[in-house]
Amino acid sequence: MLATASTLPADEEAWSFEIKWDGVRAIAYIEDGRLHLESRNLTDITARYPELAPLATELGPTAAILDGEVVAFDEQGRPSFGRLQSRMHLRSSAVAARMASTPVAYLIFDLLHLGERPMLDVAYRERRRLLEELELAGAAWRTPGCHVGAGEGTALLGATRDQGLEGIVAKRLSSVYVPGRRSQDWRKVKNRPSQEIVIGGWLSGSGARHGRLGALLAGYYDDTGALRYAGRVGTGFNQSELTRLGAMLAQRERPTSPFVDPVPRDAHFVEPELVAEVEIAEWTHTGTLRAASYKGLRSDKAPTDVHREQVDSRDAAAQPDDPPSQA
Repeated sequence: MLATASTLPADEEAWSFEIKWDGVRAIAYIEDGRLHLESRNLTDITARYPELAPLATELGPTAAILDGEVVAFDEQGRPSFGRLQSRMHLRSSAVAARMASTPVAYLIFDLLHLGERPMLDVAYRERRRLLEELELAGAAWRTPGCHVGAGEGTALLGATRDQGLEGIVAKRLSSVYVPGRRSQDWRKVKNRPSQEIVIGGWLSGSGARHGRLGALLAGYYDDTGALRYAGRVGTGFNQSELTRLGAMLAQRERPTSPFVDPVPRDAHFVEPELVAEVEIAEWTHTGTLRAASYKGLRSDKAPTDVHREQVDSRDAAAQPDDPPSQA
């Protein structure tokens, strides 16, 4: 289930609020003492995070399906998508060596199946209660707290802003779980705007970046399935990422533009196969990104699923809390 970019709901007492973790979404399937992890696009990512395997033994013989986020933390204890990049794209032979320098944690926030009981049609407040009763807490996994009640969302959003975190997620207490859907029953409220982009080309660098990648050409798919040009992304890269991206783009070169809109004349074009996440100042009136900064590649997202993200500020209080919403 996916969240809609939005503002805080007016009826905060009908919602639960939790930190928005800057990581990779993962569904955990636990059965017969074994763990299987899948990303948002159904890719098997179990081997990338071997430190999470013991989670399966905590439930004993009980089968379960959990929803959560794989996160890496920086030196200040804040989630860092940049650090997670070094674990997301490793060959299996290199994972063990990187575990010590870049450990990850699985932060569990939902329960989709427990034993013989499917939970998708159960209200979030009950799913959350049952999840907390499992008391899942280990060296590399835990169930972070959530906040319920009037004023709790406002307070948590302010706290995340003060700590330099991305924002929060609000979940309607009466809502059911709708797999694969982006719902108003889950709302992501960000302190810093961000956008997933499809990489459709690049520009050569100058000065210190002469002969190397200077900027990515960003795009997103509109409702007709056309790839629209969304501007350039020229900051946020370190030297190793510039080298890695340069090699990946070289493998995907094509002679013509994949965009339906005009782009810079000196552009190099690539097959639109790579998805990245960028932080932005805003969308301009011409439909391009302003002050976009690269955060990292997202291997868990299909390019055709990337659309322009716009904040939906509809008043959540206008939607009744009972009966449970079917999204």
